[in-house]
Amino acid sequence: MKNSNSILKIASYLGLSLFVLATVSCSKDDPTTDETDPPIVVPPVVTPTFNGPKYADNYTSIASWSSRSQWNLANVHDPTVEKSGEYYYMYQTDASYGNAHDGHGHFPYRRSKDLITWEFMGTAMAQAPAWVKDSLNNKRARMVPALPPITNPRYGYWAPFVKKVGNKYRMYYSIVVDEPITGTSFDTSWSERAFIGLAESDDLASNVWVDKGMVVCSEPDGLKPYSYTGSRNWENAYFKFNAIDPTFTITPEGEHYLIYGSWHSGIAALKLNPTTGKPDQLKTLSDYGTRIASRHPTSRWQASEGPEIIYNPDTQYYYLFLAYDELSVAYNTRVARSRSITGPYLGINGANITNGADCWPMLTHPYGFNNHTGWVGFSHCSVFQNPDTKEWFYASQARLPEGVPGINASNAVMMGHVRAIQWTEDGWPVVDAERYAGVPKTTITEASFIGQWEQITMNYQYKTIQKSVNIFLTADKKVSGALTGTWSYDSVNKTLIVNGIKCKVSDAWDWEASTRKVTLSYSGLTADGRPVWGKKK
Repeated sequence: MKNSNSILKIASYLGLSLFVLATVSCSKDDPTTDETDPPIVVPPVVTPTFNGPKYADNYTSIASWSSRSQWNLANVHDPTVEKSGEYYYMYQTDASYGNAHDGHGHFPYRRSKDLITWEFMGTAMAQAPAWVKDSLNNKRARMVPALPPITNPRYGYWAPFVKKVGNKYRMYYSIVVDEPITGTSFDTSWSERAFIGLAESDDLASNVWVDKGMVVCSEPDGLKPYSYTGSRNWENAYFKFNAIDPTFTITPEGEHYLIYGSWHSGIAALKLNPTTGKPDQLKTLSDYGTRIASRHPTSRWQASEGPEIIYNPDTQYYYLFLAYDELSVAYNTRVARSRSITGPYLGINGANITNGADCWPMLTHPYGFNNHTGWVGFSHCSVFQNPDTKEWFYASQARLPEGVPGINASNAVMMGHVRAIQWTEDGWPVVDAERYAGVPKTTITEASFIGQWEQITMNYQYKTIQKSVNIFLTADKKVSGALTGTWSYDSVNKTLIVNGIKCKVSDAWDWEASTRKVTLSYSGLTADGRPVWGKKK
């Protein structure tokens, strides 16, 4: 009797498996076979090519309000992300290219099931609550000398933060008064105070928010006057803490804290009543919080803001993420950590950020891979988890650079970036080099790394885009090209070591390629906290 064997052929391309099952034939000598039956043909099992995001980074053609259903992550600024049901919800500052949002409410929001495709939903607040104007003018009346009321304040709506607390969702939001304390010129007066308010909802899908009033405001400490002559003194500030950019956390012990601050004197931690979500009193300056981070120990006007705080139970640290520098170009992200919610917060070099040391590591910076304009203004983040997988993510805006040919006001193009966060073996976060696209995870081996790569080492340079260089990883474990040295791979921890720098490896989507495609990327930190990003070409 003749026997026929099945043939299994397995091929692999870019980590996506292709299985081809050969035709199975039976000999006519086989008594179980009817020789009139045709051969049995098993169709090949094919894993389809990954179909990643294709939306353009230059969204100016769809930036208007009438095109909002096409925005996806266009027109994002200062996002906050929270999961409710099957959706992630992203809320943000009132900001858009060409001010497309004007006249349509405040705190725009969108939702997504996968962090990739986002549906614009509208706005969360119709108008400023009445208490803002009342509180502002009550405080002006009590100043010495008393100041007249502002009849029609101009408001700015900034940086909401949303988090589930028990069975409620809390939104801490910022409303600033956009005019000088006195007179009509910012050349002779500091700007009016800002307010942080609280609203609650039972279900984010409903978009029904019940306002709970003021939580905290910018309060003067009497050290500096609110008016002056001549040019603004950038070493001063009128308020103790600027009531803007709230973030919130609950400690493992059940204590509730609001973290807030922007430019004025640093970042503060304010203990809240867990039931009300507010401080129990605001009678003395000490009731406005304790300073936990400061960029300079003596300056009252300093370029740091946008705090975001998380507690990572795996490392048992609180992590305080900060936005450094001005927001249009130079923005970059720093992080410090502490065992205590109130600090001291230390950097990767052990420096005390609470006492005014410069914060390292840096996680994002203006950068550019080949075939792309690059991104600037890349900070003010939301750090959140997938509640099911416990994966961590980083979301922020990034802007196109100034003066991009063919794009009017290119630096006003603000795209939302969502990226995975991974953790180094010594407990520091690193942000993926490429934006999240849901690329399927593959088995990564040493052979996967052989080839040409682009690498960026982000040395801090104010308003300067850090550009990539071409390197080669070869089979003999050498690094050549613009950099030379050696490489190795720890497959257990998915860590690529390039010239001594340990980098976390990810299956990635090449957003900059002329035709976007699946690739590999890596992200790590130098010993002094500079990010190193790479992607395979």
